Amino acid sequence: MSDQCSRLRRSRTKITVLCLLITVIVLHGTFNSINPGSAAEENQNHHDGAGTPRKRVDTRRLLEEAENAAAQADNNNNNDKSYAEFDIAKILVDEEGENEKPDPNKPYSLGPKISDWDQQRSEWLTNNPNFIGPNKPRVLLVTGSSPKPCENPVGDHYLLKSIKNKIDYCRLHGIEIFYNMALLDAEMAGFWAKLPLIRKLLVSHPEMEFLWWMDSDAMFTDMAYELPWERYKDSNLVMHGWNEMVYNEKNWIGLNTGSFLLRNCQWSLDLLDAWAPMGPKGKIREEAGKILTRELKGRPVFEADDQSAMVYLLVKEREKWGEKVYLENGYYLHGYWGILVDRYEEMMENYHPGLGDHRWPLVTHFVGCKPCGKFGDYSVERCLKQMDRAFNFGDNQILQMYGFTHKSLASRRVKRVRNETGNPLQVQDELGLLHPSFKALNALDSSRL
Repeated sequence: MSDQCSRLRRSRTKITVLCLLITVIVLHGTFNSINPGSAAEENQNHHDGAGTPRKRVDTRRLLEEAENAAAQADNNNNNDKSYAEFDIAKILVDEEGENEKPDPNKPYSLGPKISDWDQQRSEWLTNNPNFIGPNKPRVLLVTGSSPKPCENPVGDHYLLKSIKNKIDYCRLHGIEIFYNMALLDAEMAGFWAKLPLIRKLLVSHPEMEFLWWMDSDAMFTDMAYELPWERYKDSNLVMHGWNEMVYNEKNWIGLNTGSFLLRNCQWSLDLLDAWAPMGPKGKIREEAGKILTRELKGRPVFEADDQSAMVYLLVKEREKWGEKVYLENGYYLHGYWGILVDRYEEMMENYHPGLGDHRWPLVTHFVGCKPCGKFGDYSVERCLKQMDRAFNFGDNQILQMYGFTHKSLASRRVKRVRNETGNPLQVQDELGLLHPSFKALNALDSSRL
């Protein structure tokens, strides 16, 4: 019996050794197939004391060969490496096929009619109580730009400055931000592209009480100013403007739609539906432009724009909409750059951030500069220099938190304005922006979860 067991163990041992030998042969062949002749080199490395695994060496060799091949291909045409000489049109080719065209026999619509949004939203908030802010309304700031690069060499750089500026303000004030680069509805290009986007965001984010639209050519220049939210408790739409200019004079610049607040409610969806019909490009927009020029004071002849259409809608249907519209002029929800930027030094000498009005404007809006286009309504040099000044004016309020500031409003360079200390947590920034109160409240709330 013991002899039988011994023979069985020896047979198992032989089988195990045979399997191990086969495994080694297979692995050896696999590694060598990656780079023939590597076995001799690896053997030499072994005798030299190099302990690098064969597989790692072969992988490295493959990467080197791929890089060499790519470099050789690039050397065949050195012009391909120059961004200045590259034809950007090569990568801006849209997919083939036309955009879906609406039925010309049907009136334009932003989407399916919604009549019970207040009820839907109320039920959603009841089921999701954690989305309700304790101290002020939840706000989503919305901005954006074209899906394509700007039509001039520096436009995208100024778009970057503009979104950096908005991110800074939103971070300080507990506001969420949405940046859009998609044209959601080809019929509503240009001035009108914001309307389909706004509607989609309202119905997709019931947790948001207000949506704050802001054009890409507008910048925050008072980082410390907090909007007077309590003032708008009975309002659904807040725009910079004047009642007299809109309702009495019917002036097309009596309000501005480059920066406005819209409450998330059924009233706002109904307003968007009433606002949109003049927007579809082509004949509808052109004919609507003629009506707006005829009806509104001072309006030049051009196709219908969203701002003129809003003035026209409020004038014609004031009883329906006017009660819930707040035309704000107590601070600069929109501030025309032409009367503000040259006064920044005067403001810095006499006033301080947190005022929001003509003494220190909340928003400076570069209407007419069109920094992303081929042509603007003003001198390119003047616009770009003033945009740099506005950016630096706002950015100084951010940099001061960390002990720096721009050397001047025209300079990209910064200088130190506060000495470093071994007790950094005891240093207070002048504007109290480094640790604003709402962040402390949020931290306290999160610690209870």
